[in-house]
Amino acid sequence: MNKTLPFVFAFLAILSFSFHAAENAWEPAPTTTIKGGTVQDLAVEGRKVEVFTHGVKPEWGYKAPQTDTLIVVHPKNERKGAPLYVVLHSAGHDVISCEKCTKQIGNHDIYRSPDDHYALYLDCRANMGDWWWGGMHLGDANLIKRNAGGEPMPVEKRAIDCVKWAIAKYEIDPNRVYLCGNSMGGSGTLGLGVRNGDIFAAIKANVPAGIEHVSQRMFFPPQTVPETVKLPDPPVVIDYSAQNDNWSNGHDRFVKAMNDRKYALYFYWGPFGHANNSANIEKVNDLINTFDWLGVKKNEAYPVFANASTNDKLPWPDDKASKTAGQVNAFFRWKNVSDAPEKLEMALNLVTAEAMKTTFPIPKEATADVSLRRIQSQAFKPGDGFKWTFGSAHGEGKADATGVVTIPRLKISSEATMLTVRDCKIIN
Repeated sequence: MNKTLPFVFAFLAILSFSFHAAENAWEPAPTTTIKGGTVQDLAVEGRKVEVFTHGVKPEWGYKAPQTDTLIVVHPKNERKGAPLYVVLHSAGHDVISCEKCTKQIGNHDIYRSPDDHYALYLDCRANMGDWWWGGMHLGDANLIKRNAGGEPMPVEKRAIDCVKWAIAKYEIDPNRVYLCGNSMGGSGTLGLGVRNGDIFAAIKANVPAGIEHVSQRMFFPPQTVPETVKLPDPPVVIDYSAQNDNWSNGHDRFVKAMNDRKYALYFYWGPFGHANNSANIEKVNDLINTFDWLGVKKNEAYPVFANASTNDKLPWPDDKASKTAGQVNAFFRWKNVSDAPEKLEMALNLVTAEAMKTTFPIPKEATADVSLRRIQSQAFKPGDGFKWTFGSAHGEGKADATGVVTIPRLKISSEATMLTVRDCKIIN
């Protein structure tokens, strides 16, 4: 045998590996130019702005190569471990015009990130058909058929990988990553966000353009979750929609599915149309910004309030001409006290008139079923027993088929009361 052949084979193997590694490498590249200008046109007072372009990963499943753009806005005071605010634009915008909205108060206010957060703006306008899967209106049978089912589309996989890239590159606190969007971006926020509770701590959707995206991805009725699919605990969800906005149709089904699945939802509505100006919306429903969604952390347990006695009657599907504003779960709050193997302690309460100024009457007492998600130190499996106390009330129960612990019909007041849950396996 020729003694040089092993060396030739080794060289070819290295060359082949290097070629495939380069072919499969994916890293957004910085650029100084944007359509119609330069990165300087995107400047935010006191904050650094970067623009990147990138190609696709094979595993995303795109049928052809494409180039996409993303924008990163730095916090005013840069530091490791800062939170990340992820923005999905509406159908009327692209990533550039979306970021430019942040210069003007009242112009798609949800796009504007807090000064102490990194902000990541993603695009789905540059390539034909590459929407957030927003615009999934009940009347658009073709879109529903094409994008039906629980399998995420290429754009969804791209968005999630871009978020993961930003978390790693900017050393983001992985427990404080938040997603938001307006209109089509609101639909995308629900569809991408609720499915990816292992990434997002909380999400906020401003007049989402349809609830079909999230309904499909989460296997909401009439679908059922396949036995092969494991859904992580979802983020806390904030949604504000208008009954006089046809894009909001179906919210009755969405609210029921979230309630029945024991998913955390703060929901506000009123006849404010397909609006994006927070001040104008607050003239109709002043609750939309009262819940501190950016204070939710992915590594902390949270309660889900279901079947609350204080919820207002939904205007969907039969009373969309209603001029009344309303809410679901708007007045509930909590504080984590301890999350240890021997017990979980969480204080539950209703907000007070002193703590929250609103035109809505604030109840002094409410009854709700309370479920616990993202428990850190106790791993409840289906059927596991637990004991609970809440003030002078106490009882025991078993985790449901998904391992979720629920305490029914708790009476919650404006006075913070400690809920304590103990795993029977630990007690015994």
